[in-house]
Amino acid sequence: MTRTDLPTTPGAAEPATGTSLAAAPAAEPRARSRRTTVVVLAVALGVALAGSGALTWYLLHVNAAWQQHSQQWQALAEQHGADLAQARSDLESTRTELQAVQDQLTTAQTRITQLADEKAQLGDQTATQQQLADYQARVSKAAGQVATALATCIDGQEKLIGYIENSAQYDPQSLASYRQDVQNYCGQARDANASLQAELTK
Repeated sequence: MTRTDLPTTPGAAEPATGTSLAAAPAAEPRARSRRTTVVVLAVALGVALAGSGALTWYLLHVNAAWQQHSQQWQALAEQHGADLAQARSDLESTRTELQAVQDQLTTAQTRITQLADEKAQLGDQTATQQQLADYQARVSKAAGQVATALATCIDGQEKLIGYIENSAQYDPQSLASYRQDVQNYCGQARDANASLQAELTK
């Protein structure tokens, strides 16, 4: 009984069975590796979908903001176009008004000179002559004020047109303030012209 071999009993596992048992643990890591790969791919797909959704939302947000910005610029451009057209129309109207005042002044001075000559030929050197002189002085003064005011108005309107044409270079508030100043100048010129017209009808 000095042999160290294990006794062979019926139904005992053969040595080849030991080889099969050793193969089973090798298959398990492969299965785990597949599961890990599937999980990693699923996570990567989820991250990609989430990133794609976030990118889509960002692009939609940027697109909406760009459209709104574009609409604002278009509205601003249309407003500036309307302002420019109005300023040019006002300028042309003021120039016509100034020319009319200058023509009226010339006509009035000519008529005053004629009346003075008529009175002088009649030998009337009294109050009528003085009245004519006073009238001429008032008309000349009023016409001078109108001409100055209209010239200031025209100058302001010409500058305003230049500012509107290059409105991107100027602060909108400053531009609006200057436009109001020009309107005030032109309003004063028209008030002065109304006074002149009243004087001319006397």
